[in-house]
Amino acid sequence: MTAEVRRDDHVRGAADAPVTVVEYGDYECPYCAAAAPVLQRLVEESDGRVRLVFRNFPLADRHPYALTAALAAEAAGAQGAFWPMHDLLFTKQDRLTDAALRAYAEHLGLDGDRVVGEPAQQFGDRVESDFAEGLAAGVEGTPTLFIDGVRYAGRMEFDALRRAVGTGEPGDDSGGSAPGPGRQRRWSLGLRRAQRESVAQDPQQDDAEDGRRH
Repeated sequence: MTAEVRRDDHVRGAADAPVTVVEYGDYECPYCAAAAPVLQRLVEESDGRVRLVFRNFPLADRHPYALTAALAAEAAGAQGAFWPMHDLLFTKQDRLTDAALRAYAEHLGLDGDRVVGEPAQQFGDRVESDFAEGLAAGVEGTPTLFIDGVRYAGRMEFDALRRAVGTGEPGDDSGGSAPGPGRQRRWSLGLRRAQRESVAQDPQQDDAEDGRRH
């Protein structure tokens, strides 16, 4: 389910990339902010073999500005600037008030009034849909990744993720052709190997249950 890219998904990377990484994230989550440049690098250095899909999973009970930030990113997307806004929000997550969100949009050349307040509420259904789909997939905290539909349980580190998606295997062919069965098997082996690097309780993730207890 999570490996399928919807028509309205935000995709970074080649549309026909053979590996799909789906992230459920929260713009106020510090672990998501730390993961953002790592995931961007993963896509950029994959020679077109990896694409990233971002879906909203705002932990509103723990992060009071996460929902409005998600709405602002979606509203920016409607103006053709989802990824620039996405990247900017993660570098500015200590200031996500409406005034700040409006200023960030204007900095990107967008209409700031359309990313906050009533105009942004039209994107609430989209955010809720992402969140509901995450819950159905077993997402409990952020960031949570799925690689070709398989939940990634390793660390949010570049080398571990490269192995998980199959771009860090020794002797891996860096050509841009579609992968054959052998490479598909290497990706599966890499994913399992990277998952074994996980710890019993991941310190690199905000937990939804923790959020409800705060």
